[in-house]
Amino acid sequence: MKQILSELSVETPGEGFTDITSTINEWIVRNKISQGILVISIQHTSCSLTINENADPRVLEDLSSYMRALVPEEGVRPIGGEGQYFAYQHSEEGADDMPAHIKTALTCSSLSLSIDKGKLVLGTWQAVYLWEHRYLRHSRQICLHAIG
Repeated sequence: MKQILSELSVETPGEGFTDITSTINEWIVRNKISQGILVISIQHTSCSLTINENADPRVLEDLSSYMRALVPEEGVRPIGGEGQYFAYQHSEEGADDMPAHIKTALTCSSLSLSIDKGKLVLGTWQAVYLWEHRYLRHSRQICLHAIG
């Protein structure tokens, strides 16, 4: 059994989902891991990782719409809509910055997945996505730690 700790750089086009499944599977093959466990961690506070539908792009569109509704750009009110409005205090990096941090806190910054037969063990309609919460394109770093 061996351990491999590595980092991948992923370019995002801006807000939305970037499918990183094949990139990770290529990394698994390059490192000759046939079976084991992989911990995937994103090294940023304004994007996240998720496993979701890979067949119907409307699922990802609906997830984005839901998250935008849940985390408004300008500030927050109580969920029911009644009560005091609170503007975000952190806004130096743009209007999308604080909402991006909240979206990251509500989602995942790491995933643990099994590897079998030299690839991630995922369901038929599943893919691993880097979910960019900022509007502009970014270069994101992902830490991969495999034991296998």
